[in-house]
Amino acid sequence: MKESNETVSGRLTELVRRLSPIGPDLYYRDGNGAAFWRGVRDNAAYALDIEEMRSEGERLLNAPSPDLPYSLFSLFAGQGSRLEYERAYFEKRRRLNTFVLLSLLEPESQDYESAMLDAVWSICSELTWCLPAHVRAERPLSATIDLFAAETGFALAEIRLLLGERLPGLLRTRIAELVEERLLRPFLEKGPHDWEEAEHNWSAVCAGSIGSAALLLLGEEQDCGRLARILEKTERSMGFYLQGFGEDGACLEGLGYWNYGFGYFVYYADLLLRRSRGKLNWFRLDKVRRIAAFQQKCFLGGSAVVNFSDALPYSSVQLGLSRYLAGRFENVQSPPLALRADFRDDHCSRWAPALRNLLWRDRAEPAADWGTGDAVLQDAEWLISRIASEGGTFGFAAKGGHNDEPHNHNDLGHFIVAGDGAFFLCDLGCGEYTKDYFGIGRYAYDCNGSQGHSVPIVNGCLQSAGRDRAANVLEQSTDSGGVCRFAVELSGAYDYADLQSLTRTWIWDKTGLPCLSLQDDFRFRAAPDRLTERFVALIKPDYAGPGRLLLRRGGLMLELHYDDGQLRPEVSARTYRDHFGQEQVWYTLDFHVLRSELQFGIRFLFKFVQL
Repeated sequence: MKESNETVSGRLTELVRRLSPIGPDLYYRDGNGAAFWRGVRDNAAYALDIEEMRSEGERLLNAPSPDLPYSLFSLFAGQGSRLEYERAYFEKRRRLNTFVLLSLLEPESQDYESAMLDAVWSICSELTWCLPAHVRAERPLSATIDLFAAETGFALAEIRLLLGERLPGLLRTRIAELVEERLLRPFLEKGPHDWEEAEHNWSAVCAGSIGSAALLLLGEEQDCGRLARILEKTERSMGFYLQGFGEDGACLEGLGYWNYGFGYFVYYADLLLRRSRGKLNWFRLDKVRRIAAFQQKCFLGGSAVVNFSDALPYSSVQLGLSRYLAGRFENVQSPPLALRADFRDDHCSRWAPALRNLLWRDRAEPAADWGTGDAVLQDAEWLISRIASEGGTFGFAAKGGHNDEPHNHNDLGHFIVAGDGAFFLCDLGCGEYTKDYFGIGRYAYDCNGSQGHSVPIVNGCLQSAGRDRAANVLEQSTDSGGVCRFAVELSGAYDYADLQSLTRTWIWDKTGLPCLSLQDDFRFRAAPDRLTERFVALIKPDYAGPGRLLLRRGGLMLELHYDDGQLRPEVSARTYRDHFGQEQVWYTLDFHVLRSELQFGIRFLFKFVQL
């Protein structure tokens, strides 16, 4: 039986009265921040981090702080463009992070101290912490809380605590005022906000940041009732966030959004655990334990990752978050040190993970590599396989699911093949975020529509969006004989009445150098005029005679075998704008069916060969 709201509120109010004090021991094991930062300076394990921060500090000391004028802010409303404002906005956060961390590491440096104070002042002087893409005419700016406003408030609250009296009283007071005005009061009084019940990263980042900021700022006796109300709302949003995961722990938004949303969930849960003296513990949940293990399943060799949905094809790991989870959960592997994110990697320059990459470094030992592993994610309807052998590291991933997932792509039946850390058949991942990218034109973008995925095109018909456009899993298994099998029925993805059945079957043979067999079986009411099997690659293939295409990269080659009596190949170079606004070349490998029938099958074989 669920507790009533009054019972939950009363229990939280009583617990809040017994919270541990706000202080540096929330971050440092012995409460001695100065000793911790001296230890970081003297420890060779942090040498690369310090080198990266100092390099960035030198760059930023010689560069002016960017402005955020209305002319940049208004570009999104007028042109749908986000990058111009966001580049300047994130560069300001880069200055904040860099100079605060360098000031903690080198408190004797007047240059860093001065630049740090200017950076804090500049952030406090912004008209809004929200991004233009998240501002709506129907909600006043003063009542709007988006991801980045929430992150900024949390960052400033944390910096206020860590710097202590090194921050002038004026700035300490102003930070508390701004967090109150822009986060705490709107959260309590100007809702409901649409993200409060979101089953994706927004609920975790927004509510987690607000809850964390409150835990760091509301420590007086008179604050107890208010803090309890904030935590009650935050806890509720965190419950909705977890509802967005199946029992398999897969993040349908992709690995980048796992790092983002689950990261902020963990940052909040850790602070809550510490201040509540272990009484409020999200880490006890089995579901949280399974979500924590998602990252290690996604790597296909090197930095290549399963990047279904709006995710980047190559990824590093946030070492602090990863080692924290490995130290807390037995089922979570500590990542290889080679995958450590460079301090400069995060183009959004988020404070919370940057700090914890230093604070949480010692929570677990590094692993040599992820090793071999298969993952059957039944709720997400993904199959992932990673092979580490004498011949190299190879990866395969395929998906079913439905076409109304968070950050959805129309990609039922899509798959990826990787070898030695490079993609031979790929997913384009996330494109440049614009107004239209999240609007009615979303699926005209090749990275989002099925035209940019390795799936059939049936009589010119692409896959459609919608929750009812779903795959039906027929088989999803791995076995000790070195073979993975995955079969899905895909006809529901297409708005084409004459398509009665489309079954796609993968057989991934991991013995020796791996090979992949792909079989598509079609059944129609009337034979289509056209049918094309499409594969997506970043490598231009070579024609090697009838029935054979070759994709070469480094010392590996992927041979693509097909029936040239049944199919006519066509390779086309195309371009798309990636997440950073850069034009990228990609290739469609189209195989046009020469003679369609009411019922027929098409088979492809993909074989790795060492050069």
